[in-house]
Amino acid sequence: MPEGEAAYKVIPVEVAQPTHYLVRPLDILSVRVFNEPEISSDDQTVNEVGEIQVPLAGSITAAGKTVTQISTEIASRLGSKYIVDPQVTVSVKQAAPRYASVEGEVNKPGVYEISNDATLLSTIARASSPTDTAHLSEVVVFRTVNGQRLVARFNLKDIRTGVSPDPRILDGDTVMIGYSATRGLVEDILRAAPLFNAWARFN
Repeated sequence: MPEGEAAYKVIPVEVAQPTHYLVRPLDILSVRVFNEPEISSDDQTVNEVGEIQVPLAGSITAAGKTVTQISTEIASRLGSKYIVDPQVTVSVKQAAPRYASVEGEVNKPGVYEISNDATLLSTIARASSPTDTAHLSEVVVFRTVNGQRLVARFNLKDIRTGVSPDPRILDGDTVMIGYSATRGLVEDILRAAPLFNAWARFN
């Protein structure tokens, strides 16, 4: 498993953003066709398979395309049979939320909504930070890119102190924090201490 400098080659600090926004499933689009209110809509939700339904134009694949590409395709379909020189404008009314999963030794494991600039530290903070038995040098990030599963291990102590940079967390990532057997044993001893003292006094 990549760690240290190799980990940042897999899960980098900065992720190149596309020049133009690419529509994603669950985005809400505004589709306006000039002088055609019955075809236009201000609340076109891209479904989970990445499509929208436009009257007369039918099913349009929107996910992975720019709004300009979507506009061009709608105009082409409408112009081929129904409208002379249709003027189509598509815009993103509301972007779909982005989520990351935080598992393992955190106080509140679960799936959390993250911002566009989320980092490993900020994402773990959403799960109410690591537990007392967390292995802070065993923080693993899982990511899927073009169907390929990527994984890298980070040292949270080094990131917190500024020794290592804070990697970017993306939509769909999973963060897993390991368990420290040593710290877990200490916690078990501390929890058992009051019972042991009570037993000693009784005897």
